[in-house]
Amino acid sequence: MILRNIRKFICIFAAKNKNTMSVEAKNIPLLDCPVDYLIGDASGKIMNEYGRFPCKIKCGVYAYIVRGTARATINITQYSFCKGDALLLEPGSFLLIHEFSEDALVYYILFSSSFLDKNTFNNRMSLTALQLRSPIIHVAEEQGEVLKNMALLLMQASNTRPSMLNSERMVHIFNLLQSSYASYARSRDEYIVRPTDRKTEIYQDYCQMVLKHYQEWHHVRQYAEAMRITLPHLCSTVKNVSNRTAGDIIIDAILTDAKAQLKITTLPIKEIAITLGFDNVAFFNRFFKSHVGATPKAYRNS
Repeated sequence: MILRNIRKFICIFAAKNKNTMSVEAKNIPLLDCPVDYLIGDASGKIMNEYGRFPCKIKCGVYAYIVRGTARATINITQYSFCKGDALLLEPGSFLLIHEFSEDALVYYILFSSSFLDKNTFNNRMSLTALQLRSPIIHVAEEQGEVLKNMALLLMQASNTRPSMLNSERMVHIFNLLQSSYASYARSRDEYIVRPTDRKTEIYQDYCQMVLKHYQEWHHVRQYAEAMRITLPHLCSTVKNVSNRTAGDIIIDAILTDAKAQLKITTLPIKEIAITLGFDNVAFFNRFFKSHVGATPKAYRNS
C-alpha cells in the first residue's frame, strides 16, 4: 500500500510532464499528490529516489523523521535532518534531496493542490512566515511519540475497507496539523521574530524576492533597488546572516531550475535558457558550465 502511494506520487509528475510540458513552459517541474491526501511511511531507500534532480512541490507536505538522518535543500538553503525533526513544506517549495541514511524512516501526510485550493485555511499565511524562518522544527520526545502514534493511527484508518477517512474529515486533520505546528513553532525561541532582528528580516525578504524574480533579475542591484536599500547594505546583511553572498543565492535559484528542466523535460536548451532570462544560449552554456562543471547538454545526458 505504501509503495503504491509513493508510485502514485511519482506518476503524477510523469503524467504531467508528458501531457502538459511544452516549449512555453516557464516554471520548474512540479510534483503533486494524485488524490486529495496520502498518508504513509517511506524508507531512506525510497526517499533517495527523489535525489536525482531538484523539483518544485505543488502539494502540502507534513513529515516526521522517525529514525535516521538526511540532508536536503529546501528552496535555496541546505538543511540537515535527524530523528525527532518535523517538516512542513508549503506548496511552491523547492526541494532537492541529497541523501537519506539507509536506516531512515519517514512518516508523511500529503495534501494535494486541488485539496488545498478547495478549502480555505485561516492560518496559512502565518505558517508561510514560520516556514521562512525554518521549515524544520525539532520536536521533544514526548511530542514526537504523539506525532508517531497519530501518523500510525491515520495510516490504519486510511487502510481500512471501507476507509474510515475521507476528504471532509481530512480537512479537520489538516487544520489540526496546521494549528499544532504553528503553536509548537511559536513556542520555540528561534521562531520568535523580534523587532530588533532587522538583518534576518532583510535576508528572508531577499530570498523570497529571489525565488519570485530569478528568471528575470540576475543582478543583486535589481533586488536592492526593489527593496529600497543600498547595494552594499544588502550584500553585507545577506553575508552576515547566511555566510553566503547575495549573488550566490541568485545563482543557486537559477541552477536549481535549470538542472530540473534539463533532467526532466525535453525542452531544447535554447528554450530553457530563455525561460531563465538568458537571451543568448552561448552565454547560458558558459554560465552553467562555470558553476556545474559540465555543459547543459552533458549534464542532461549524464
